[in-house]
Amino acid sequence: MTKAELVKAVAAQSNLTKKAAAEILEVVFHTVGKAVKKDNRFSYPGFGTWSVRNRKARKIRNPQTNELMKLKASKTIGFRPAKELKQTL
Repeated sequence: MTKAELVKAVAAQSNLTKKAAAEILEVVFHTVGKAVKKDNRFSYPGFGTWSVRNRKARKIRNPQTNELMKLKASKTIGFRPAKELKQTL
């Protein structure tokens, strides 16, 4: 599903205009992003949990030159679906 399809679906189900639905979705996703950044996690019961995950520094191999390179430690966001969501798949 694309962003445009999501906006269209939300607008249709809530009797909002596409513009209003798009604004609401922007606010929701912006707020979720801020929550993950601030608290390192965001949980929505029945759907799942987004959390910050730490990746360790590691060595990787460049496939073109076969040279070993160091990759710095980094952070990423992970999603763990709730049990209810998993059961619907």
